[in-house]
Amino acid sequence: MLTAMARWLMLIMLGLNGVVIAAPRPNIIVFMVDDYDKYEASVYGGKVLTPNLDRLAREGITFENAHVTSTVCTPSRYTFLTGRYAGSAYSAGFLELFPKGQQSLPAFNVQLEPDNQNVATLLSGAGYATGMVGKFHVGPSLSDSAFRKKYGLHEIAKNVPYTEELNRKKFENEKGYRRAVKDFGFTWAKNIYWDNTKAPFQNHNPEWTAAAAAEFIEEHKGQPFYLHYCTTLLHGPNGSWHKSLDHPKVTGEGMIKENLNAMPARSSVMERINKAGLTSNEAGYLWMDDSLGVILDKLDELKLTENTVVLFVADHGSGNKGSLYKAKGTEVPCIMRWPAGMKRGVRSNELIQNTDFVPTWFDLAGIKVPAKYKINGVSLKPLFQAPNKPVRSHVYSEIGAARSIKTKDYSYIALRYTKEQVQGVREENRRYLRGMTGLSGGVSRSIATHPRAYTGDQLYDLKGDPDAQKNLAGYPSHAR
Repeated sequence: MLTAMARWLMLIMLGLNGVVIAAPRPNIIVFMVDDYDKYEASVYGGKVLTPNLDRLAREGITFENAHVTSTVCTPSRYTFLTGRYAGSAYSAGFLELFPKGQQSLPAFNVQLEPDNQNVATLLSGAGYATGMVGKFHVGPSLSDSAFRKKYGLHEIAKNVPYTEELNRKKFENEKGYRRAVKDFGFTWAKNIYWDNTKAPFQNHNPEWTAAAAAEFIEEHKGQPFYLHYCTTLLHGPNGSWHKSLDHPKVTGEGMIKENLNAMPARSSVMERINKAGLTSNEAGYLWMDDSLGVILDKLDELKLTENTVVLFVADHGSGNKGSLYKAKGTEVPCIMRWPAGMKRGVRSNELIQNTDFVPTWFDLAGIKVPAKYKINGVSLKPLFQAPNKPVRSHVYSEIGAARSIKTKDYSYIALRYTKEQVQGVREENRRYLRGMTGLSGGVSRSIATHPRAYTGDQLYDLKGDPDAQKNLAGYPSHAR
């Protein structure tokens, strides 16, 4: 059997001899990090040690103006897998909460639909192996009894003492999660975190997910593949990353018996951090980067680098999580590499959003999107050779009762609470009070840093006021 590189070279030679033949479809890897602010990344000026991410930037395109449409995990990840806004979700549960024609409050209440109109299903139907590794967080809740029964899952209390019985249930649940992920259209799934980690299994273990990623690539090197890789890093405070280094046997399937050797030794993380003059607060960045290195090295080893698209991106920012402010909110680090079809070592200032990745993958795979498939993004393929030619004039974001439109110059945010929310607050209903101030409300963490966070209409000059401190919405010069 010819290797991918041999097939690639053969096609080039045929082309030189005058035979017109289509180039092989690229492999695609989405490497998604959790809760990662753009300016923490080295390629955007962050004081961290991430040699593999630096390499990706040197060999691809660094996007300076990439945004996500929602700033908490579930709705953002939904968009990465469908190309749809979370507000366009149509699962039965979402439509029951927000019937058509009524204002929706997209947040943790969305999930992939059972009709499987998502990237995994369409790519697998086109001959791609589609793999899922790591944090999923777009499926039914474990509190759903029908979901538990269907996959033989155990209800596990969080923050309880460790027992062997609990460990057995954790192990069996992970195997059920694999089956559930496959039922959403993936052809392969392994080492799945269904949602966020919880004590007594709360520690990160990038070796566990990196090992599965390398296995998937090895198993599918002879055909085009799509890998959706979602690390649990960098979720949680900095100290939690450092503490996880001391717990190598804690995984998403419980406590394992032997340490994994899928990445550079854990003991070397702090050695390299100290040598670089950094502190334990920066340990998570390097540790995450080591797992990226496993994937890049595996591509090199199998000679798949040339025709594999690798996207490095965050699900949303952390500092203004749950809000629609640009800095540390909707704006995310985004680097993409494809040696066979993309310029290298360049930066693009064009606006893009995470609705755009799925249509890009369909474009590269030669997939004609079915009429019934709802999609809200555009293909980014034109940027691969013309990185500073616009593909869109604005980006759109939503979370809870908040909506925003951003251009390169301005950000407009509208906060429109529903009648039920307003009435609930007037009645001092704790459920409404908690919902409107929590991650699902549309403001969340930004209240501590933005004086006008609860204002109904907000307009900010992104170039003159990048931290969005001066609301221009009431100024006559900006009236329409």
